[in-house]
Amino acid sequence: MAKAAEVAAALAAPIAAEHGCSLWDVEYVKEAGSWYLRVYIDKEGGVSIDDCEAVSRPLSDALDEADPIEGSYTLEVGSAGIDRALRKPEHFAAYVGSEVEVKLYRPQDGRKEHVGVLVRYEDGGVTIEGPAGPVTFGKKDIAQVRLYVRF
Repeated sequence: MAKAAEVAAALAAPIAAEHGCSLWDVEYVKEAGSWYLRVYIDKEGGVSIDDCEAVSRPLSDALDEADPIEGSYTLEVGSAGIDRALRKPEHFAAYVGSEVEVKLYRPQDGRKEHVGVLVRYEDGGVTIEGPAGPVTFGKKDIAQVRLYVRF
């Protein structure tokens, strides 16, 4: 059987498209003893609560019919967000030239968080242009990469 997140993504993508949105990502995670299926959608001009509801209702029905997940879970449909996580190669390709925050498992140059302009993504590794010049982080060192928002 395919992974729950993969099945959910296959079901969610056409439903999101029907409602003028695109599927950004899906995650199936356990937090505080409960399972969550989180579906992140995106739309030019931003995602509204109405968009989330429009995707959530038919997706919930489709998930009930396909039944890819044993046991109970909470379905959440939401916006990818302004500080969206970049996980897939196409995410990185879309945001080359944008400012990102790279969080590491272990400190590099005395820090676990580095901010800079995304220059390159290759084989899971990321290169950013920071204040001291370009820095490359290997796939095994990266915990998370998100768009960086300055307020």
